[in-house]
Amino acid sequence: MDELRRLNVGDTRLHAVLRGPEDLPPLIVLHGGPGLDHTEFADYLDPLTDTVRLVLLDARAQGRSERDVPPETWTLGQMAADVSAAARALGAPRYAVFGHSFGAFVALQHAVEHPGEAAATVVCCGLGSARWLEGLPERLAAFEPSELRGQVQDSWASEADVQTEADFARLMHEQMPWHFADPRDPRIPEYEARVEAAAPRYAPDVLRQFSVAGYGGIEVEDRLDRVTGPLLVLAGRHDRTCPPEAGELIAARVPQGEGHIFERSGHMPFVEEPEAFLGVVRDFLRRNLS
Repeated sequence: MDELRRLNVGDTRLHAVLRGPEDLPPLIVLHGGPGLDHTEFADYLDPLTDTVRLVLLDARAQGRSERDVPPETWTLGQMAADVSAAARALGAPRYAVFGHSFGAFVALQHAVEHPGEAAATVVCCGLGSARWLEGLPERLAAFEPSELRGQVQDSWASEADVQTEADFARLMHEQMPWHFADPRDPRIPEYEARVEAAAPRYAPDVLRQFSVAGYGGIEVEDRLDRVTGPLLVLAGRHDRTCPPEAGELIAARVPQGEGHIFERSGHMPFVEEPEAFLGVVRDFLRRNLS
């Protein structure tokens, strides 16, 4: 049964869903977006509760976390500091961090700026520098199938103007084909249904701010040698947002870095190759949290 917690991180409180045995080390799970929440993962990560206790965190001003937080604190650096504060609030001296997409930016920032605090870090479909996003307009213009291209392009362009949670949900639905290796993957409706069943809470204000500011401006490639703990980089071979080459560079520059590319996945390997994904993550966590 899920345990719901409000974790005091200093200037605000973050909503967390704790799932799995209490005697296992916690894995702090950071969602994508920005502006999504922990329901992005639905129940896809639940099998990992044979190895860790999942701590599915809603980032500051997002999901069911407190919303009355000054926008000037919505930064990658502050969200990285929130990870350490959340671990302290949990009373967890030994923990791991997992981040997907925008959450991977936060996880990587945390590994660089708070080295050694997490026993292990998993960066899934992330980047070490915003320069990898510079080719996004060209990739959008070349997206196939052509009959979905306009829908996907419009969804990206509309992020800067999204006002309501309903608008946010519509954009995510229209954009979802972009994030799968096969834009017509029959598992897309199933994934969306499982997320919807978890009752997501979107944060359009956060998405608007980040979409016009380079999605946080991740820039840590020149500091990756500061990461002192084990770090696993996961990438999808067909990821159109965060190219696998960006992940390979991170894994090569982190002293204890290792990488894995899912050859049949885009940006959603935990949905596209779930068994392989769980196997790789579980193996890494068992080797570094035991």
